[in-house]
Amino acid sequence: MKVTLEDIRKARETIRSTVKETEIDKSFSASKILGTEIFLKYENQQFTGSFKLRGAMNKMSSLTAEERKHGVVASSAGNHAQGVAYSATRLGIKSTIVMPIHAPLVKIQATKDYGANVILHGEIYDEAYDYARELEKKHNYAFVHAYQDPAIIAGQGTIGLEIMEKIPDLDSVVVPIGGGGLISGIATAVKALNPKCRVIGVQSEQAPGMERLYHHKNADDAKKKIATIADGIAIKKPSAEMYESFISRLVDEVVMVSDDELAEAIVFLLERAKTVTEGSGAAGVAAVMNRKLNLGKKCCVILTGGNIDLNIISKVIDKGLIRKGRLAEFSVIVDDMPGNLNRLTQAIADLGGNVLEVHHDRVSEGLSLRETKIDFVLETGSEEHIQQIREALQKTGGRIQGLP
Repeated sequence: MKVTLEDIRKARETIRSTVKETEIDKSFSASKILGTEIFLKYENQQFTGSFKLRGAMNKMSSLTAEERKHGVVASSAGNHAQGVAYSATRLGIKSTIVMPIHAPLVKIQATKDYGANVILHGEIYDEAYDYARELEKKHNYAFVHAYQDPAIIAGQGTIGLEIMEKIPDLDSVVVPIGGGGLISGIATAVKALNPKCRVIGVQSEQAPGMERLYHHKNADDAKKKIATIADGIAIKKPSAEMYESFISRLVDEVVMVSDDELAEAIVFLLERAKTVTEGSGAAGVAAVMNRKLNLGKKCCVILTGGNIDLNIISKVIDKGLIRKGRLAEFSVIVDDMPGNLNRLTQAIADLGGNVLEVHHDRVSEGLSLRETKIDFVLETGSEEHIQQIREALQKTGGRIQGLP
């Protein structure tokens, strides 16, 4: 498979009237923390909420009249689905999208709203993909691949053109990897315009297929169940063709991040960049914040999507706050006597902690008849602050569960 800079330039002209040229802004907070100029590319603010619209529109525009007549089918965990549905409706083409049964509800509903016939099938993307291929043969649909297609890759590569126009002396670009279409397109454009610019890929620890392939490790367990908030890049089996054609040649490093690190990155972007990202959309920020990477003086991080499920965002925020030392949970065991709760809360207040929740438990296993367990959820300022509160609670005579 081959995609050239000229292919990407043509794609840009094809999709120009439909796709937004998203902003690139310097993050002063991230730059200060890392000692490198960090720029954020806001693809989470793209139409349909992710970069996927670029490749989908470029591919759909290339279909023949006969292919448009039969309609299209695609498989997706959500963002590609929305891009295909939106593009198909714009062009008057019937679309069928197969999504994993556990795809976020916000993405399922949005795909339906854009005009697609949605079918839920399979636990993960790979299983949805196999079923979509069956429908392709059965109904003579045109299949719109999420990443392994030159037109898709060229469409995603238009992001690289926009970045290099704004920051021609860029030293590095950090890009999440699912199937590899985005990083392949961006790397093709960036390396053609500035060969010295490093391209760094990021995967979820729960779906590290391309990272393992890149570093010549054994393949991940095929039976392993994937559970990650980065559903947009949760692809179990990496594409050897994408690796050989693009990633092995154009990508300088591939790293992994955990769900806790993704949650922390989402919270950072909410607080400091005032922008909402989904798990996969924040993967680049999670990587630059938690891995020692050669970023150079100027680095651009792609915020790939913002379609986060509101049903889990509160959990993600809590996880992120805990990682940052902004939220803490304590279980303190004390004698069941009047005044002990007051002494504990006073110790917390004296140190500036804020009690969000408190719960008494007198019957848990391991408690004596004269003991009670008091569970606290606290708003705190840092890990150091948490340690100070922990020590103060112990000085009151309380025994913190889990500590000697």
